[in-house]
Amino acid sequence: MSCVQLIRPRRHGDTRGWFTETYNVEAFAKLGITCTFVQDNHSLSVPAFTLRGLHFQTPPRGQDKLVRCIRGRIFDVAVDIRKGSPTYGQWVGAELSAENGHQLFIPIGFAHGFVTLEPDCEVTYKCSDTYAPDADGGIRWDDPAIGIDWPIQAGTVPELSAKDQVQPLLADFDSPFPYDGRPLGPLV
Repeated sequence: MSCVQLIRPRRHGDTRGWFTETYNVEAFAKLGITCTFVQDNHSLSVPAFTLRGLHFQTPPRGQDKLVRCIRGRIFDVAVDIRKGSPTYGQWVGAELSAENGHQLFIPIGFAHGFVTLEPDCEVTYKCSDTYAPDADGGIRWDDPAIGIDWPIQAGTVPELSAKDQVQPLLADFDSPFPYDGRPLGPLV
């Protein structure tokens, strides 16, 4: 099992443009990412500052995710929600964009969310389990106990789904995710 990782696929470019390999089972295994992806998702967020999250699926339907932005720019976040983790409630985040090609791997036991930094952002992500409505869960995006430093200008209200407007606080969440011995570290 792996912790949250920022993946920087290499781009091979010439006058025509570039080529990149976004997923390779052997290369990812060398990074400690050995899950099997079984579902790909693709979202379009039209307004800038659309915020999706913080989401997860509970066991036994937990999902590892490999997230990338294929149009526009997003700020992508993972929050440690593993019971007993010394980094419980802590978060990491990174800008993912079509330009930089970076990806964020988010393992089971972390809540995931992102905010779009410009209009018309498209995000794709791989999941290690299919969507299971009965296992769907979330935490408030603006929980002060977590303190995510979202890159949203003061006075700007993000676009939220009805579901994300009423997610519980971390303090009201009884985590079913066990700690695996790997604390959340900085993205390198």
